[in-house]
Amino acid sequence: MTTGQQPSVDVPRPEAVTAAPALDIVVPVYNEQAALEGCVRRLRTYLSAEVPYTARITIADNASTDRTLDIARALADEFDDVRVLHLDQKGRGRALRTAWSRSDARVLVYMDVDLSTGLEALMPLVAPLLSGHSDVAIGSRLARSSRVVRGPKREFISRSYNLILRGALHAHFSDAQCGFKAVRADVARALLPLVEDGGWFFDTELLVLAERAGMRIHEVPVDWVDDPDSRVDIVATAVADLQGVARVGRALATGALPLAALRESLGRGALAPGAASAMLGQLVRFAVVGVASTVAYALLYLALQGTLGAQWANAVALLITAVANTAANRAFTFGVRGRRDAARHQLQGLLVFGVGLALTSGSLAALHRFAPGVSPHLELAVLVLANLVATLTRFIGLRWVFRRGATEGVAR
Repeated sequence: MTTGQQPSVDVPRPEAVTAAPALDIVVPVYNEQAALEGCVRRLRTYLSAEVPYTARITIADNASTDRTLDIARALADEFDDVRVLHLDQKGRGRALRTAWSRSDARVLVYMDVDLSTGLEALMPLVAPLLSGHSDVAIGSRLARSSRVVRGPKREFISRSYNLILRGALHAHFSDAQCGFKAVRADVARALLPLVEDGGWFFDTELLVLAERAGMRIHEVPVDWVDDPDSRVDIVATAVADLQGVARVGRALATGALPLAALRESLGRGALAPGAASAMLGQLVRFAVVGVASTVAYALLYLALQGTLGAQWANAVALLITAVANTAANRAFTFGVRGRRDAARHQLQGLLVFGVGLALTSGSLAALHRFAPGVSPHLELAVLVLANLVATLTRFIGLRWVFRRGATEGVAR
C-alpha cells in the first residue's frame, strides 16, 4: 500500500456479528470475476457439510480492475459468513498479510480461488493446528500419496524450486508453493513482522522462518489439478523467488533475523537430538565441506609448488583453505550464525590447522628423506592421505571450537 492508505474492509451487518470463528479462510483474488462466485459457493457448501468448526470466508481483493470486487461485495451481502477486504495495491503476500493480521480467528487458512487443491484435505490441514499439535500446515503436491495433474513444465519448475530451497536454505518441507496452507493465529502474529515479501515469495519466506524458529510444520498430501487458465508470469515469478531466496539466505547467514529470541518467546527451543544422530549429521556436513576444501587445496598446491617449493606450497595452500574451511564449517556444519565470536573461532580454527600442518609437513618430510626426488603428483598423493588422517583430529577439534554452536545452533 502507498503511504497513508489503509485497506478497506466490508464489515458484516450488525445482526451477523458473532463470536470469533475457529477458521478464517482467506481467498486472495486479482481479476477473478469468472471464478470467484463459484469458488465461494462451493467452499461454503463444503464447510457446512463437512467441517465441524465455525468458519469465515475472507475474500482479499488486491487491486482488481474487473468486476471481482463487485461480485465479492454481493456475496458478502448474501452470506453472513463472507467478508471482503480490498487493497489498492497488488500482491498475494500483501493481501494475505493484511487479512491474517486483521483476523480474530484461531486458525488462518489460505487457498487459491481456482480450488485446484481438493477440499477433502482441509480437515487434515487444520485439525493439528486447532488441537495445538502443530504450528503451520501445508498441502504438499510432492508427497508420495499425492495425486497431481499438471504438465511436465510446471512439474519440473516446482521440483527444481523446492530443490533450490533445500540446497540454499536447508528447508525440510517438501512443497513451498502449493496454494493451500494454514497457520495458527498466534504463530502468524509472531512471524508476519519478519516476512518482507508481498508477492509470490511470501509463503515460502514464512515457511523458512517458521522452520528456523523451531515451528512444527505439518504436511498434508493433496489431490491437485492444474488450472489451465492460470495467468501467473512464470519467468517473472521465478526471478522474484530466486531474489527472495538470496535475500533470506543472506539474512540467515549474517544472523540479521531475531530467530533465537522468537524461539524463546514462543517456547519453541530446538529439541536436543541424540548424541549419535547429532554427530552423524555433523559428520555428513563436515565431509561435504572437507571434499570441497581438499579439491581447493590440491589445485592451490599444484599452482604454487613450482614457485614456492613443496613445503611452502603446502603451508600456504593449507592456510588459505583452512580459513575458508573454518568459515564454512562454522555456518554449515555446526550452525553458528552471525559475526559474534567469528574472530575467536578463526583463531581456534588455526590451532586445529596447526595440528594438520604438523601431520602433513611431517609426512612430506618423511617422504623426501626416504624417497628424494619424487614427483609432485606423488607428493600430492601423500599429502592427501595425510590430510585424510588429520580429518578425524580436525573434526574433533572443530567440535570443541564450535561446541556452543553445536548445542545452540539454528533449528534445521
